[in-house]
This record gives sequence, C-alpha cells and structure tokens, in this order.
Amino acid sequence: MDAEAERILVVGGGVIGLSTAYYLARREVPVLVLERDRVGAGASSGNAGAIAPGHSTLARPGRILQALRWLGDPTRPLYIPPRWDPSLFRWLWHFNRFCTEAHVHRSMEILGPMGHLGRELFDEVMEEEGIECHYRTEGYYEVYQTPKGLDGAREEIPLQHAHGYQTAELNAEALREREPALTAETEGGLFFPEAASTDPDCFLEGLTRAAVERGAEVRTGSSVQEIRVEGGRARGVRLDSGEILPGRAVVLATGAYSLDLGRPGGLTLPIQAAKGYHRDMVDEGGEAPEVGMTFMAGETFVFHTPMGGFLRLAGTLELSGTNHRMVPARLENLTDSARRYLEGLEGASSRDDWVGLRPVTPDGLPMVGPAPEADGLWVADGHAMLGLTLGPVTGKLLAEWMLDGAPSLDLSLLRPDRF
Repeated sequence: MDAEAERILVVGGGVIGLSTAYYLARREVPVLVLERDRVGAGASSGNAGAIAPGHSTLARPGRILQALRWLGDPTRPLYIPPRWDPSLFRWLWHFNRFCTEAHVHRSMEILGPMGHLGRELFDEVMEEEGIECHYRTEGYYEVYQTPKGLDGAREEIPLQHAHGYQTAELNAEALREREPALTAETEGGLFFPEAASTDPDCFLEGLTRAAVERGAEVRTGSSVQEIRVEGGRARGVRLDSGEILPGRAVVLATGAYSLDLGRPGGLTLPIQAAKGYHRDMVDEGGEAPEVGMTFMAGETFVFHTPMGGFLRLAGTLELSGTNHRMVPARLENLTDSARRYLEGLEGASSRDDWVGLRPVTPDGLPMVGPAPEADGLWVADGHAMLGLTLGPVTGKLLAEWMLDGAPSLDLSLLRPDRF
C-alpha cells in the first residue's frame, strides 16, 4: 500500500498522458497510466500524423466571421451545426476575444520555444527507444490553388522567422518538382523544414512500450469516475468499478473528456470537443497511392500524409458536442480534397474512416500546470490540433515542474487557472 500511495496516477492514455508517464518513468518515478479504452483511442491515434512546430494558436483574426459564413454547412472546413447550446455560445464569445493579432504574437512566445524543443525530443525518443513508426523528418508543405489563399499564408512567414523557423515560399514549379502528383492548378505554397510526420498510432505503441520498459504501468479499460481530493490535496482516483487507487499526485490528461473530472480541484476547464475526421486511402491494388510528401491543402485545410501502406487524409473542425457521430459529407470532403489536389487517385478508395475529439480552449492554448485548489493535481490538456506536436515536450516540461518545482521553459501562459 505504501508503494501505491507514492506513485503518480496519469489519467488518460493519449499522447499527452503517455508522454508525461514516459518522462516521469525516465526519472525513476513510479507511475500508473489509466486509460478508459485502449491507448490512443481518442484523438491521438487518428490524427494527421503531422509534427508541426512553429504554428500559432487556432484563435486568430477573422476566425469568427469565417465561422459565421460557414455556419451550418457540413461541406466547409469549419462546421458548427445550429443548435441550442449555452456552453458553446459562451465558448465562442470568449474565443472571439482572443482572435487578435496581439494574441497570435503572444501565443508564439510559448509555442515557438515549445516547438523547437519538442522537435528535438521527437528525434531523441525515436533514436533512444528504437521506435519504428514511419517517422519522416523532411518537413511538410502547404499547397494553395488560389492567389488569395497563398497571400494569406505568406503573411505568417515573418512571425515564424521571428521565432527561429525557416519557413519558405515555393512557386508551383518547385512544388510539382518535389511532388509530381500535384495537379496543374497548384498556385504555390509554403515549406516548413522543421516539421516531421509519423504514423501516430504506431508511435503511441512504441512510446507505451518505452514507458513500460522504464518502469511505468499502463492499465487500459480503466475508466476514472472521480479524482479524490481530501484536505485540499489529490489522494488518488475512483474507477467506475468502485475501485479506489491511491497516489501522491494525479495528472489529468483526458482531452475532451476532462470537464467533470477537474471540478474537485477547483478547475473550470472551458473546453469544446472539436471533432476531426480521417480517411485512409489505398489504390485499386490495395497499396498506398504514389504520393511522396506530407502536405496540407490550403483551401480545404486537409492534411495528406503518406503512412507506409496508405495515404491518410485528415482534418476539418466540427463543433457539434461530445459525440462520435460521423457526418458523411465531411468524410467525402476529405476524398474530394485529395482528388482536387492530386493526380492519379481516380481508383483509390477508403480502407478506414475515423472520427475523434480534440480539446480546444477559448484562447487556443493548452492548459498545463497545477490545479488552483488541490495540491498534487496537475493538468495537461487543451492541445487542440497540436496534441501530437506538443506531446513529448508537454510531458517533459510537466515532469520537470512536478519533480523539480519549475519547468525548463516558462509555462505561465498555459496555467490552467488562467480561466
């Protein structure tokens, strides 16, 4: 019992929770990960696989007007089905307050350094742990078919350069030289050399193995119903089975499912579940289409990521509540995007369709740090579309904060009590 009371409990077996457990285990701290389903069953395993450092927050100028123009249209990249939902209305009201240039620049003061460190950590983890997961380090691209789209993307370059990223503009000829499958409608695009890509499900399998080999324990099929707070301190958790698991600290990393669990620690977590989709494509012979580079289609916001035996199409943002209902039109958007931007996909078909929920805060920034009213309760949540990108760096910095009293990067902008 004493050994159990000294361990750290990590609630959530996605990339954030597993990364935290991995870096705690590297410090020889006893840690138990509790996952209600299987490892990565939420947004972590089905995302685009893009490791994209240097990108600013989701909240930026013009976003709300864009959402209003697309309201109720499931064929648009951002889809908000009309419904009565006071919590969504409040979230959108606060989100709009952060859609400013000042906030974009402020967010990069932390996302910029986290991106650089995070990219280094991916290289380190892959090499030290021998994880084989189609990890590619040649960067990724944004491809545009309209001058307007390219002009808008071009405006981001100075901000990224200011934070040490070597983002470059490429014309249509240079892009088609690198990827012959791009259609003749290509106008131009951007290249992000610091970026990488991987098969996220495969990466999580490798990270889980590495954490376990370093001493962590991972329990799947264990749904946490309550974080037990007594005398102003987190003492452990209660599972839906009624089992009580003691621990000296608890890390909440359950993504879009964190709202109720944080309340005993005085946490108000204004998270919206942002639904994303993927469709994995194969050609007529069941092989991966001949696409060599990872890119985002600028006008459709769909990532196209080669992952060994298939081409993953992933993206879209849907605010329709905490559910896993698939809207067929949104899946078809993914296929339409691929055929719009790439030649030779006429006979390709889907081998897998998926939907998952990403946790988004009103300011678009993660929440990382201690709970305000419960010692020993820590939060690592709200990473939106950057969960994979910021997974290892969040885990390392949070482990430092818990064990050393402070992280090696200033995370004050991300404190969960800022709301």
